[in-house]
Amino acid sequence: MIDEGTAAADLLAAAGRFPIRPGLTEAEFAAVEQEFGFSFADDHRAFLAVGLPFGRGWPDWRDGDRAQLREKLAMPVEGVLFDVAENGFWYEGWGPQPAETADAVTVARRLLMTVPRLVPVYAHRYLPAGRGTSGHPVLSVMQTDIISYGADLRSYVRHEFGGEPLTPGRPTVAFWRDLAG
Repeated sequence: MIDEGTAAADLLAAAGRFPIRPGLTEAEFAAVEQEFGFSFADDHRAFLAVGLPFGRGWPDWRDGDRAQLREKLAMPVEGVLFDVAENGFWYEGWGPQPAETADAVTVARRLLMTVPRLVPVYAHRYLPAGRGTSGHPVLSVMQTDIISYGADLRSYVRHEFGGEPLTPGRPTVAFWRDLAG
């Protein structure tokens, strides 16, 4: 039986919209995960092992600019912090909101260090990190505007690159699921 990540990679390749380079090797996965301090979810790992999509919007885990990859990894948290600072956002699970904006940002930054890490799939679409996990919905993340953009990696690819109707799924990881609309 074919796994979700492999099926998603096959669907993307069949769409023919992006060049697909050879997939990441185990050594490359290990190096990326060590360098950036996360582990890919199993389906995301399988997807990237089949082939590494290349072009605008795709993170280039093999040859990409390391600073840009760090920025992409930080974007979900930085987007939440932007909304705390500029839009008065406060997550109720954080307890009482500090009166001063600077204090609220400091507290939020500390608390956001404990939320599950999101790993870029394409543009502002993310999957939760976590070896031994799979089947998470792909999340579209723009500051605190979080929506499911596919019930899993395969349905995401079908929707984003195959023109099929959106099949959303309920986000599965703490914090991010509470922000999802």
